[in-house]
Amino acid sequence: MKSGLGNRISRDFFMNKYLYIMMIPVIVYYAIFHYAPMYGAIIAFKEYAPIKGIMGSDWVGLKHFADFFNSYYFVRVLKNTLLISFYTLIFEFPAPIILALLINEVRHRTFKRVVQTITYMPYFISLVVICGIITDFTNADGLINRLFMVFGYDGQAMLQKPELFRPIYVLSEIWQRIGWESIIYIAALMGIDQEQYEAARMDGASRLRQMFYITIPGMLPIITIMFILRMGNMLNVGFEKIILLYNSVTYETADVISSFVYRKGLLEFGWSYSAAVGLFNSVINLTLLIGANYISKKISKNSLW
Repeated sequence: MKSGLGNRISRDFFMNKYLYIMMIPVIVYYAIFHYAPMYGAIIAFKEYAPIKGIMGSDWVGLKHFADFFNSYYFVRVLKNTLLISFYTLIFEFPAPIILALLINEVRHRTFKRVVQTITYMPYFISLVVICGIITDFTNADGLINRLFMVFGYDGQAMLQKPELFRPIYVLSEIWQRIGWESIIYIAALMGIDQEQYEAARMDGASRLRQMFYITIPGMLPIITIMFILRMGNMLNVGFEKIILLYNSVTYETADVISSFVYRKGLLEFGWSYSAAVGLFNSVINLTLLIGANYISKKISKNSLW
């Protein structure tokens, strides 16, 4: 049995040796930057002191987890993280799907390429520049405020209002990512058998019916996979954008787990405490990923594993 398996592996490696060679840089990357750092997660259970090192620091068990769960910040950052992630999932996740469907219905090639190029561009702009644009546009004398002042808006800086932070964040995410994320759905559309459309047209199906009965079902497997992956990152709200946009006035609605970890770990030097919070975040994400994959497999038979 073992020799047979070994022979199959050797034969497969010989037949696909170049593919295996191409995998080496990817394996090395994940081993160095993703798996090796997992060793450092042990400081979440220690009172880490750089002078003592990881193994020499005192063991405190679940103390940092208990401190986080009992703190005022626990409810606030968890609530903000879940709400921002939920709003992003509801409004940003379907946006590239809708864009891909609309682009697929366009028959003018030049117009289609122009639309794709324009929607891709924000993704390649530096995040610092993106946040600078958002800040300038939402200032008291910014472009958006000037437009709203026509309808009686008071012209106050929008990022100074806690109740406006989440809408601004979600809308900017849609603007920045809609074009780039639509690429994978456009690729899925290209894989749909065109004979199905021809048969539907012969049966008198309108373009709208073709979309609902051929296009969307053809995209469903990739939509399911992307949804499962998104669920696995449900609590990983990007701290870079949050930190560049929020301020002490908007902490109540803008402070999320990742930005809280950044402040506690790098600004206040609470390495063990921030590691405990980050580990809690990772465990919840893993649970959501496994749960979403299990439910998807039971309902639609589409899953990651």
